[in-house]
Amino acid sequence: MHKITVVGSLNMDLVVNTPWIPALGETILGSGFFTAPGGKGANQAVAAARLGGSVAMVGCVGNDIFGQELVKNLTDNGVNIEHVRLLDNTPTGIAMITVKDGDNFIIVNPGANAGLTPEMIENIEDLIKESYIVIIQLEIPVETVERTICLAKKHGVKVLLNPAPAGNLPEELLQKVDIITPNEKECEFLTGVAVNCVEDAKAALQVLKGRGIPQVLITLGAGGVVYNNGDEVVHKPARCVKAVDSTAAGDAFTGALAVAIAKGKQIGDAVDFASIAGALTVTKSGAQKSLPAKEDVEDFVKP
Repeated sequence: MHKITVVGSLNMDLVVNTPWIPALGETILGSGFFTAPGGKGANQAVAAARLGGSVAMVGCVGNDIFGQELVKNLTDNGVNIEHVRLLDNTPTGIAMITVKDGDNFIIVNPGANAGLTPEMIENIEDLIKESYIVIIQLEIPVETVERTICLAKKHGVKVLLNPAPAGNLPEELLQKVDIITPNEKECEFLTGVAVNCVEDAKAALQVLKGRGIPQVLITLGAGGVVYNNGDEVVHKPARCVKAVDSTAAGDAFTGALAVAIAKGKQIGDAVDFASIAGALTVTKSGAQKSLPAKEDVEDFVKP
């Protein structure tokens, strides 16, 4: 199978459940606190590896307990960690995740993720060159995102951008992206179109296509996904599951999509595969520990 390289963030997630979202100055009692490996980059790398992908991770962690645990977890899941740097005197990134009724609210402190520089990307040009597809997100410095995308295009490597968290990117850079996977809020940030329904998503998709991105997939959570198959715009409803925690569902979708594309699947089949992976993820708590294996997806579709 073709190689997938993920350039992005590694965080330790600090998760707590809450009966409601507190108002400013309000203190409430939560429950079920736990820590778990996360970060959009690492989530997508683990998702792709568990689903059968050949995956290398590029990123930075602090030389601390959290960083060591994150690196070990990648190794345990079959991700190549040769290009994960341990930075001294810099804490590992963390994400504070509050879960209410299966949905979540997240605050990220980048920590060592901010230390992933364009110069580090220059040093892994051979890895990028040997890849079939590069996945990248926006939890690392935008200059590093830009350098990664430019190097990938230099070598004819596909670029899959998950534009999360939403941020400004130069127009000429977006035109170098082959595949983009925003959710509703990220899509609104990029297009100015408020996505409140499927028809809104279809309108926003046309805006992104008009900006030079060939393949657009807008994830709508329980509303499914809107994507283009060539010039045809398609809405695929979400799989019906009982939601426990939506953390990492979008990462599962993106990682699974990369695996399917690297295996040569057509876009419709790739979306089916990715949609199942995303749906299975919300049935469990946490980020990486909730990501499904290839066998889980296969069992889900068995008659």
